[in-house]
Amino acid sequence: MTKDVERLERLKNIVLNMPECPGCYQYFDKDKNIIYVGKAKNLKRRVSSYFLKNVDRRKTQILVSKIEDINYVVVNTDEDALLLENNLIKKYKPKYNILLKDDKSYPSVCVTNEYFPRVFKTRKIIKGVGTYYGPFSHQGTLNNILELINKIYKIRRCRLPLTEARISAHNFQTCLEYHIKNCNAPCIGLQTKESYMEMIDEVKQILSGNTRSICDKMLRKMTELSEEMRFEEAAEVKKKYDLALEFCERSEVISSIYNELDVYSIDDDEKSAFINYLHITKGCINQAFTFEYRKRMDETKEDMLALGIIEMRERYKSNAREIVIPFEIDIELKGISFTVPARGEKKHLLDLSLMNVRQYRIDSLKIAEKLNPEQRNTNILKELQKKLALDKLPMTIECFDNSNISGTDAVAGCVVFKHAKPSKSDYRKYNIKTVTGPDDYASMSEVIYRRYKRMIEEKTNLPNLIITDGGKGQMESVRKVLEDELHIYIPIAGLAKDNHHRTNELLFGFPQKTIGIETDSPLFKFLTRIQDEVHRYAITFHRDKRSKNQVKSELDVINGIGPKTKTLLLKQYKSVKRIKEASVEDLEKLIGKSKAEIIHNYIISKK
Repeated sequence: MTKDVERLERLKNIVLNMPECPGCYQYFDKDKNIIYVGKAKNLKRRVSSYFLKNVDRRKTQILVSKIEDINYVVVNTDEDALLLENNLIKKYKPKYNILLKDDKSYPSVCVTNEYFPRVFKTRKIIKGVGTYYGPFSHQGTLNNILELINKIYKIRRCRLPLTEARISAHNFQTCLEYHIKNCNAPCIGLQTKESYMEMIDEVKQILSGNTRSICDKMLRKMTELSEEMRFEEAAEVKKKYDLALEFCERSEVISSIYNELDVYSIDDDEKSAFINYLHITKGCINQAFTFEYRKRMDETKEDMLALGIIEMRERYKSNAREIVIPFEIDIELKGISFTVPARGEKKHLLDLSLMNVRQYRIDSLKIAEKLNPEQRNTNILKELQKKLALDKLPMTIECFDNSNISGTDAVAGCVVFKHAKPSKSDYRKYNIKTVTGPDDYASMSEVIYRRYKRMIEEKTNLPNLIITDGGKGQMESVRKVLEDELHIYIPIAGLAKDNHHRTNELLFGFPQKTIGIETDSPLFKFLTRIQDEVHRYAITFHRDKRSKNQVKSELDVINGIGPKTKTLLLKQYKSVKRIKEASVEDLEKLIGKSKAEIIHNYIISKK
């Protein structure tokens, strides 16, 4: 018995003795490190699923191959299992668990525990220093909140070690912030501890997302001062109220739902999941964050959303008793109800959350593509491969187009794209030799036969995909040549245009089917670029050929008369007719005796 078989048998015995109750399980590697943490309503059933023979997911197989030992913790409820799993993941950061991407790079706001607390932005979380709010994934949102706090409240910005004893001993002096009216100078006793802490309490309310409640409090205060005829103080409060109200109207979405509510949505790709969190208080969306989680295993959307809910509720200290989600998830939280809305105001909020998470994902992809354009090209080719169900990634694509005017000067062009980029050294031009008249299908057949017959003879690598600048007829012409005459198979697609000569649809397969592609997607833009490039290449070749034919003259067919001589003659005599009428002596003076005789003999022979 091999070591691996012994290892699996030992692990299966552990699983057989596991209880059928809620809990958390941990997988350990050979170095006794936790590599995966999971939760389960039924520990035995969940863990045993990893060791089934029909598990075909590659990532799960890799994880199982690394497991050397299993441990588990039994809890009373599913909610306890979920909370424990979240704590263990954050503590041990297992290799195969999803983790919040770049958690340390997001800034937070710290309200210190000092005698006169300070409020500042930080990226370091140090226990015991103060209360932290965030992190904030959007820098602009954080800056707006801090700007509001600084305008409304005169929080000290110095780092003086203020204590009651030092202030009483007059150890400090006022600074510039006091003189420009940004601080009330608690350092020299000009502001009481009670009034300062009242400001700090309101700052904490704003950082918790309760800006609307601060507005209500200010409004009540303003009314009371007005009734007491303290108009100057009321005017000062009104300034703060206007600032806070402006912030609410600028940054919050008003809703008819006045109870506290959390809204979550999720979007994902192969590598990451993006979870958006909205917090609604008193009809306002006062917190909105989106975070990216790196996938480590084949986690489902349901599992990732459940972990995201626990993570964000703890991080943002949410007490909402109702959570709106896009689909059912298999978790229960004590005293909390989950809603999957189909219509109404909650559905509107969910749609808003989905819009935000999708936009965040698009923005992340754009940033990644700018940093790694090669990956962007690979993603486009992967999408094309998926759309057409190709066996191989279409690393080499060739596209053909014909160009002629009523069958005259007929030509064709072939452009080649490698790794989603034009490979201009591989472009080819073709003069149509066997077709008479305007027959695009016959012209395409001739070009396809000539190109791929030569590639077969020279044993050149064939393309992964052929695209015709045309519809079903062009595709069928290409297929007949490749399969019936050359006996080779290359996938064939067609790019059709609408009445305005704009790329309209992608055709594929026999019989041909329209492949749905969004017109604003990178793939559609890539295909349009290929079509525009082959059209440009073919029509430029056709124009060049037509121009050369138009400037041909009878002098071009006279052996011994080159371009320079031709230019001299036409410059002097302006036309072939006048050259024929000129005497041999005149011609000799201009181009020499021998060339003059050649032209003279040619004229005589024609007569």
